[in-house]
Amino acid sequence: MDEEGGDVTRLEARTGSSYPGALALGTVDDTGLTSDVAAALAADLAAAGITMNLAPVADMNTNPDNPVIGVRSFGFDPELVARHVVAFVEGTQRQGVAACAKHFPGHGDTAVDSHLGLPVVEGDVEAALVPFRSAVAAGVQAVMTGHLLVPRLDRDEPATLSPAVLRLLREELGFDGVVVTDALDMRAVSGSFGLGEAAARALAAGADALCLGQESGDSGVAEVHRAILGAAASGTLAAERVEEAAARVEAVVRWAAPDPAGPDRGAAAAAARRGLRSEGDVHVDAPLVVELDAEPSIAAGRVGYGFRDAARRVWPDVSFDSGGDGRRLVLVLRDAGRRPEQQAAARELLARHPRAVVVETGLPGWRPEGATGYVATLGAGRVNLDAAAELLAGS
Repeated sequence: MDEEGGDVTRLEARTGSSYPGALALGTVDDTGLTSDVAAALAADLAAAGITMNLAPVADMNTNPDNPVIGVRSFGFDPELVARHVVAFVEGTQRQGVAACAKHFPGHGDTAVDSHLGLPVVEGDVEAALVPFRSAVAAGVQAVMTGHLLVPRLDRDEPATLSPAVLRLLREELGFDGVVVTDALDMRAVSGSFGLGEAAARALAAGADALCLGQESGDSGVAEVHRAILGAAASGTLAAERVEEAAARVEAVVRWAAPDPAGPDRGAAAAAARRGLRSEGDVHVDAPLVVELDAEPSIAAGRVGYGFRDAARRVWPDVSFDSGGDGRRLVLVLRDAGRRPEQQAAARELLARHPRAVVVETGLPGWRPEGATGYVATLGAGRVNLDAAAELLAGS
């Protein structure tokens, strides 16, 4: 299950995550706190019978135009990201839930969402590998491949389908756990090869577990099954490779011992509060709240909790009527740095409301002129939004 905390939650998709995501944790930079949050999150997974979490994100967010990583990354410094990846792995696995570092060899330096197309990574590959090396050294049970073309490693095949990239993971990084593919119905691979062929090629390249996303359905499972049997019959997929993959998956199944007891879930709220970044006059009584809508990434999807919900908790007489009645504006943005339409709307609103407070719930960067207060939540999880609303209300 993808249960990263923050923007990416499956268990709490209706209510928003009780846990801050990676950027807030990396900004606080308290590895003990990151480990405690990961352990509490893993305990929730254990209580639901989930034995593997497809987290943490080990990508560095080196490209501010990245449409799919952003606040899901601990940061842009390889050593900072590495130490929090290790902390998240340790916290998760001490609850008997397998962690899975993703997206090898690094999805941070891209401007293309691999759900929709094939990103090409031209940046510093060695720096991108640092968090993965640390995860392997920390005993991470699984590593997820990214659907990325990395010409310095393989000019022809995306990482998921590349024997060269997976040999790098096995031989240079020394990883002997389960290699999990990213969802094979993503267009970065299925768009070129089809779901069945992509699955057979990934298995032949060295992957052990094939992730089929929500678009696959029963027919997709059947297609993958036929493709694997056909590849084995033709000799393009060796029986030994299939047996090796099955053995690695079986080893993680035997390793897992999910434990729902123990961790302090109060660490999550404290982490969200510590992760807030604020400047200027941010105290507001009875505000006018305007939340600019933004389509979430496919990885996150829509979650049933926004800043409006957080505002109702702390301001009984909050207004959402943009006509306004002299109230102070709280303008809520999301990844405004890569959304020109939000920038234009923000400038227009701030021209009419010069005493406004701006709340950025995505990746901070672009700042509109004219606001007298600014808060960055470093993520849009429920716990992040509640912490920001409480800060603004002075509670």
